[in-house]
Amino acid sequence: MSNTQGDLASLSRFIFRAPSWYSSIAFALLIAAFAGVAAFDSRFVLEDAWQGVFYIGVPTVAASLLTPPVDRLFGGHLTPNRASLLALTCELVVVVVLTAAGAVAVLTGLGQQFVFDALVASLASIFALRLLVIMAVSHESLAAAVVPASIQTVAAAVLLFIYSGTLRFFEVGGPLTQVFLNRADQAPQELTVVGPETFVLLAITCVLYVGSVYAFLLVIDRPWRNSLGVSVLDFLRGFVGHIAEGTDELEEFFEQLGEEAVVPVTVLAFREPGGVEKARFVLPMIHPGPMGEIGGGNLPERVAQEADGLAFPPHATAGHDFNLVTAREVETIIDAADRAFDEIEYTAEATRSQRTSHGEATLIGQAFGDDAFMTATYAPAFADDVEYAVGLSAQAEARSGGLEDVLLADAHNCNNGLEGDDLGHITPGSKRSFDMIQAAGELGEALGAAARHPLELGVAWDRTRWTPQDGIGPLGIRVAITQVDGQRTAYVVIDGNNMEPGLRDRLVRRLVTELDLDDAEMLTTDTHIVNTVEAVNQVGTAIDGDELGDAVEAVTREAIDDIGPVEAGMATERAEVTVFGNDRTETLASHANAMISMGGALAAVFILAVTAISGLIFFLA
Repeated sequence: MSNTQGDLASLSRFIFRAPSWYSSIAFALLIAAFAGVAAFDSRFVLEDAWQGVFYIGVPTVAASLLTPPVDRLFGGHLTPNRASLLALTCELVVVVVLTAAGAVAVLTGLGQQFVFDALVASLASIFALRLLVIMAVSHESLAAAVVPASIQTVAAAVLLFIYSGTLRFFEVGGPLTQVFLNRADQAPQELTVVGPETFVLLAITCVLYVGSVYAFLLVIDRPWRNSLGVSVLDFLRGFVGHIAEGTDELEEFFEQLGEEAVVPVTVLAFREPGGVEKARFVLPMIHPGPMGEIGGGNLPERVAQEADGLAFPPHATAGHDFNLVTAREVETIIDAADRAFDEIEYTAEATRSQRTSHGEATLIGQAFGDDAFMTATYAPAFADDVEYAVGLSAQAEARSGGLEDVLLADAHNCNNGLEGDDLGHITPGSKRSFDMIQAAGELGEALGAAARHPLELGVAWDRTRWTPQDGIGPLGIRVAITQVDGQRTAYVVIDGNNMEPGLRDRLVRRLVTELDLDDAEMLTTDTHIVNTVEAVNQVGTAIDGDELGDAVEAVTREAIDDIGPVEAGMATERAEVTVFGNDRTETLASHANAMISMGGALAAVFILAVTAISGLIFFLA
């Protein structure tokens, strides 16, 4: 993940799950009651509170209850929880504006008319705010969003019209109309200053604010449509929906960006002499992102659910450009893995594990028959994703030593998050890419020429007590130990997204020292379900390293006790999937971050301009 992508992901900390609609309504009525006590001056406090609930709370309740069905009627999907929270927010805007206006009126002697002018401005403002939010999370069409957005303002205006006695200025209706639409005798004295001109001003101001919202959205949307061919509203709608409500709307947006790609899916399986599967390593060359369960974010768990034996889904040599656009694409990957599994030819012999290093890259691996498993690390140096082209080149170099299939995993086990200028991406043409390619070639030659011996394997796993918030996904800790010619090598796969600097080295040293292993390597799955709320949530960030070491050691001991003879085999199939595509992730993140950084300033300019025009209109009126 680059700095730009990290900045985008970190915006999720500002998004929260909307409270229940009835909680928002209850709080809105409470605020309205307190506002009534402060605003009205009758003989009884409870009467003041009731008037606050009626004149301020009723429009809020109407907006909370009516907005979702009206929105759905026009093709939207605003939830009751979101609608109620939006109505509550708008009520708070009105209360704050009226409170400030009342204080100014008292200090300056502007009188009650100034307060009602402020009320008109606040009602128009919440109309604009509701329009902006509804277009962002439910509608792209301005015409479709205007009706649900206007409910709270219209409800307040209707109450104001009826209880101010504005009907007295018109020669319409009979006694029944006067009874229901002219109830000034039951309203506070303060409302009598309201006349037809108030509603004319409200209409003019609402039209002005709607035009401003539309212009604002056009300005921030143009760069997205020009460079990506999509709307920023689609992105906002999906991003907020996924983080706040757990919806899959974001996938619909990503589908518009996607590009077709062909990716290898390699399966290394181990079975006991009776034919029962004991373990399965599955490595599709895609990236398990972008976040949460969107796209391939939860790919490791999905892969694990399909295996009969204990599944090990390490991280592939692929970056964010190879994120799957939808969770549906995972089925294509799993189908390819099943085809590869069916084609496996097994052997009971393997080589001892070997390590090769070149520059900062270190690879460990061993061959099973004519195939090989390898995993690469740059520890103790920092590294993040290995680009797709680098991984393919390293595999090809490894096969040049006489191997057939090569499963090359990115250990993904040492990074410093998003700190510093160099985030450790292994890109084509970089020195680090050539370090990996050369080390893979040397390891391939060594394994191709190495002697084969009978193979034994032990596996174990623990879900652990940690959660994704702690940086550990549902697959927990999984350990596979090979025993060949008296040599024991442990491969520990932790369901997380990279590791804190130095942690990998301490864990490897502990296993080799305490459990008398010949070698060990730590791998992470790079699952992105741990990154829903935090852009950086690496293994070891939220949990103590020694506690993790205790858990890893315990699982490894179980795997040692499980060691027994096995056969192994490997096969590769290709899958055609839709991924983000070249540079799309970085472009998307850049646009989103630019919108956030410039959107605030642009919004401030629009607000100041609209406020100035509104003030001029009120002055002339």
